[in-house]
Amino acid sequence: MTDLILAIAHHLAVFTLFGVLLAEIVLLRPGIAGDRLRQIGTIDAIYGAAAGLVLVIGVLRVLLGDKGADYYMHNWAFWLKMAAFVVVGLLSVPPTIAILGWRRKLAADPGFVPGADIVARLRLCLTGELVAFAFIPAFAAAMARGYGIM
Repeated sequence: MTDLILAIAHHLAVFTLFGVLLAEIVLLRPGIAGDRLRQIGTIDAIYGAAAGLVLVIGVLRVLLGDKGADYYMHNWAFWLKMAAFVVVGLLSVPPTIAILGWRRKLAADPGFVPGADIVARLRLCLTGELVAFAFIPAFAAAMARGYGIM
């Protein structure tokens, strides 16, 4: 029963992470200002929390799940899934740093609007996250079907 609960929680956290990433992509547009900047800051914080939850529940699945840690540690599909998750995480750093800075600038100057060039670069990061993210369920599906065992 623990394995089922962890699997459900893990999937819900991953779907949440994906949905929040899409929300960031939709909101981050040239000319973003004011309330939208505050909103994307909140969404980015939720994104970070969801990513942390995915990680914690994933570790619990490895340690407490029915397959056991040995299954995961010796599975190339698992490690490729982890690599995709790391790529997503690394690509999320520049947008998070920028959004935190924008919120500070907005607090000091209510008329602050980030430049279109930085918004374009950060949208590229977010799009890269989305592409890397697509590999996570692909490798998870491979693992679920017994692929990847070394």
